[in-house]
Amino acid sequence: MEPNILRLSILEMIRMRKGKSFCPSEVVRWLYPMAWRHFMSDIREEMMQMYREGLITVTQKEEKIDPENDPKGPVRISEVR
Repeated sequence: MEPNILRLSILEMIRMRKGKSFCPSEVVRWLYPMAWRHFMSDIREEMMQMYREGLITVTQKEEKIDPENDPKGPVRISEVR
């Protein structure tokens, strides 16, 4: 099985941000600066999978979102506390 670049990149951005939350688009802009919009659905899908697995926290307006429903609107990713 090959490593998931989106998953690894989310974890690396958590490490680099040192506790500060970030938008999923920041991850794909970092990886694919010229074509990042094409990867937004992929990064959000991976983000939610990681959230359901308890690897990250996903918030909207500083509140944890329901892991069973895909969020509408902007969200933030952060480390699990």
